[in-house]
Amino acid sequence: MPKINVYLPDDLAEAVKEAGVPVSAVCQRALELAVRRVTAIRETPLADLDDEPTGALAHFTARTRTVLKLAVERAREAGAPRMGTEHLLGAMVDEGTNLAFHVLRAMEIEPEQVGRDLARRQSEAQGTDPTDSDPRRFDGPAANAMELAVTEAISLGHNYIGCEHLLLGLVAEPDGVAGQVLRALGTDPKLARRAVTAALAGYVHLRAESGQGQPAAAGAQQALAAAIRQELEPLTQRIAQLEEHLGLNSEV
Repeated sequence: MPKINVYLPDDLAEAVKEAGVPVSAVCQRALELAVRRVTAIRETPLADLDDEPTGALAHFTARTRTVLKLAVERAREAGAPRMGTEHLLGAMVDEGTNLAFHVLRAMEIEPEQVGRDLARRQSEAQGTDPTDSDPRRFDGPAANAMELAVTEAISLGHNYIGCEHLLLGLVAEPDGVAGQVLRALGTDPKLARRAVTAALAGYVHLRAESGQGQPAAAGAQQALAAAIRQELEPLTQRIAQLEEHLGLNSEV
């Protein structure tokens, strides 16, 4: 039977040992479910993105469905045989009103820079058989990113798939262009997850203050950015301390 190594953070590895969790059985079951979901995502064309979707798309928010529509258009315009992570991230930036867009800006990752970096890497996203072209279908990395987005939503206890979950999936997916661009601009899965969690907490607070409806547009983005930056401040301070200790901030 083939063997696959699974690497865990130190604290989780210790907890697994103490609890006596059957790692092999748990991993096999999780991987079986993940393979089925990824295969279904990869093989299903995005043809049902109307206002009342059914099936797997029923849990996608309206903004997420809009992003998927824009991603299909981007892939088609680029002549790509499949929709890739670069089309998903570019569509998220194009949509411009989703929570993931605001999270990126609060993390000081400018959407314009994301767009320029995606454009430079556009040629790297090509290369599958054009005779089997269908930009309504996800390529491998994009399907994996969508699966990771579903996993992130479940882990956060959400019954919907929003653009914020899609952002986390794109950052965590190792092979796609979107993840490479985002990580090169200074984010990573742990940082992005903390930023999204802070943004969601800030969004709920704003809704409560505005009387259960949508938060008021004026000042809402600034409030969300402030909440995210407050959450990330300990991390940035720690990084600055490490850089100072290593002499990275010294003038040469």
